[in-house]
This record gives sequence, C-alpha cells and structure tokens, in this order.
Amino acid sequence: MPTFRYVVKNPTGRVFRGSIDIDSKRALLERLWEQELVVLSVEERRNGRISRLALNSPPVKAKELVIFSRQLATMVGSGIPIIGALDVLAEPVKNRLFQQVLRHSRDEVEGGSSLSQAMSRHPRVFSDLFVNMVSAGESSGKLDDILDRLATYLEKSDALRRKVQSSLTYPAVVLCLAFGVTAFLLIVVVPKFRDIFAALSSELPLPTRILLNTSEFLSKYFVVEVALLAAGAFAFRAWVKTDAGRRWFDRWILRIPVFGELFQKVAIARFARTLATLLRSGVPVLTALEIVAKTIGNRVIEEAVLDARTSVKDGKFLSAPMGQNHLFPGMAVRMILVGESTGRLEQMLGKIADFYESEVDTAVAGLTTLIEPIVIAVLGVIVGGIAVALLLPVFTLPNIVGGR
Repeated sequence: MPTFRYVVKNPTGRVFRGSIDIDSKRALLERLWEQELVVLSVEERRNGRISRLALNSPPVKAKELVIFSRQLATMVGSGIPIIGALDVLAEPVKNRLFQQVLRHSRDEVEGGSSLSQAMSRHPRVFSDLFVNMVSAGESSGKLDDILDRLATYLEKSDALRRKVQSSLTYPAVVLCLAFGVTAFLLIVVVPKFRDIFAALSSELPLPTRILLNTSEFLSKYFVVEVALLAAGAFAFRAWVKTDAGRRWFDRWILRIPVFGELFQKVAIARFARTLATLLRSGVPVLTALEIVAKTIGNRVIEEAVLDARTSVKDGKFLSAPMGQNHLFPGMAVRMILVGESTGRLEQMLGKIADFYESEVDTAVAGLTTLIEPIVIAVLGVIVGGIAVALLLPVFTLPNIVGGR
C-alpha cells in the first residue's frame, strides 16, 4: 500500500501536515474532503530512500536504542508531545538509517498513527518486543515508565550478549593463531629441511616422512585446499539457514562440553528476563511467549517455548510443559510454579534471570581459566611434535653414517 504525504488547512485556517498509508491518491482526497479540510498538497512518499539507507548504513546498535528509549521516556514524562520528542531526538542521531526511521515515525504519528504502529513499519530497527511494549505503554498511559523499563532490559540483554561474545572470542582467536602458526611451519619452514634430508641416502624416520609428506601436500595444493574450505564453509552456512540445519546446529550447540551448558544458561536467562519485562509491562501472556520464543536465539528452545505457549492457551500452567522438557532446569521450573501459584510470576522470573546471569558470569570466568592451559598444551604438542619430527634425523644421523 502506498504512503502519501499531505498538507491541509482546517476551516479555522490552521495548517496540518501528515502522512498515511492508503490505496490511492483519490481515496485520500475523498477522505480529507469528508473532514471539510482544504487540501494544499498531496504527494506519494517513496520509501526507497530508507531502503537504500538500510543497505548502506550500519545496523542500529543496542546502545543507540537504549539512549533513545531513555531520552524519549524522559521527554514523554515531562509532558512533551511525541511528535516534538521524535523531532528533537532525530537531530543528533549519527546513524543515517536510525535518523530516517525516527523522522518517518514522526510523520506517521503526525498523520494519525500511534507510536507503536509507526515503529512496527520498521522491523529492522524496532523488534516485536519493542513495539509490543510501546503498545502496552500507550494502552496503559504509562509510556514513560515502560520506555524506561525497556531501556533497562536492552542494557541487560546487551551486557549478556557481550559476555558470551567475549567468552567465545578468546578461544576463537587462539585457535586461529594456532592454525596460522601450524600452517606457517608446514608450508614455509618444513620444506626448507626437505633438501637437507634429501642428501641422506638412508630412509628417514616415520614421523619425519609423515611431516614432509603432509607439508608437500599442503604446499602443492594450497589454493585448492583454501577453495574447498571456503566452499565447505559457505555450504554449511547455507545449510544452517534451513529449518532442518538450524534445528540440528542448535541442538548440537547445547550438547558441546562446557560451552553447551553456558549457552543453555544464556538462553534461560534471556527467556526469564524477556518474559518478566513483557508481563510487567502489561503484554498478554500468549503474546509475550510468542515474542520470547523469537528472542531466544536457539531453535530447539524456541520450539519448547512455543509448545509451552500452546499448553498455556489450553488453560495449563506454564511450568507444566516446562517441567516435562529437559531444556529447562528443575530450579527454574519450580520457581515459575511458585510464581504462578502465588501470583508473583514476574518477580520470580526476574529472580531466575538474575541468578542465571550471575551463573553466566561465573561460567565465562571459569571458561577463560580453563581454556588457557588447554590451548597452551595443544600449541605445545603441535609445535613440539613438528620440532621432534625435524630433529629425529639428526638424532639418528650417527646410525645413518655408520650404516654407510
């Protein structure tokens, strides 16, 4: 449906500007005439500019949304109209996409849309969670409180995400370094010993022959190997994007030693924090569970949450289906049951989120401590093994000479 911008004047002479989604320009004109408005101008708004910016601009960061939510909450709480607040907040924004989205939302609100409706037209910037919480704030008349609560949620969610990223960055960097060192030794250093060993007429030790053959293979087919690795990575990534591939990958992640437990704790913390925030903001439980499922980030747990939503829709407690699923720890299930029984589900979910976020902190610290000696040992074995294989012919040189 096309979007039209219009400028009209009412019978008292006051000029209004706005925008609206409608089937045609003629339909818009008839609607404006029915309201006894004098039409000064009407033009179709092209959304291509925002689309181009979406391709060329970086995505909106969680920090930018947090700042926006806090500032909008302050301005709304101070009695400033939403249109004026969006005007003011759009000016200093450096991200061109975010700036254009805010201005477009301002035009939508001026045209008669609610803030949540305007935000829902930009799903790349405003998630379902964001839109539904704003809608709940508009319905309850507590938009400033809910925006402030939303900012707090985004801060905690982003902090949790960064903790997980930091826990994965260290081993990833070290593994890449180990791979790079090994490749350098096999492709650059080891071939220089080949000519030296060629001068020996006797047969080289088995470890040395394996090392030389491996080095020769890697050097000879290096381009082919890199191409195969790249093609394999591309194919695997494409497969993971399918439903079956994503389900298998997410299930496999939860079974990885050490890391699987960390990912499960992150998912439980995110589930509890998101559901608590939505319920506290007045979002209906079925809608909240549907939104939570989308924010989990793991297809297996997402399906478990949707199964729980179906049970709640049938009149059962949320804890009942969760207790039958091994993905949810027993402690979390019992706390949810107590919260449902006492009418304090939001508070219990908040405590669950706090507990598992602290568990993630502990797990990340322990993971870093555990990985360091393991990586040092692996690097020592690789580099030491290469060194020993190269030095074995030197150790056996007297026997080779004696054999002559």
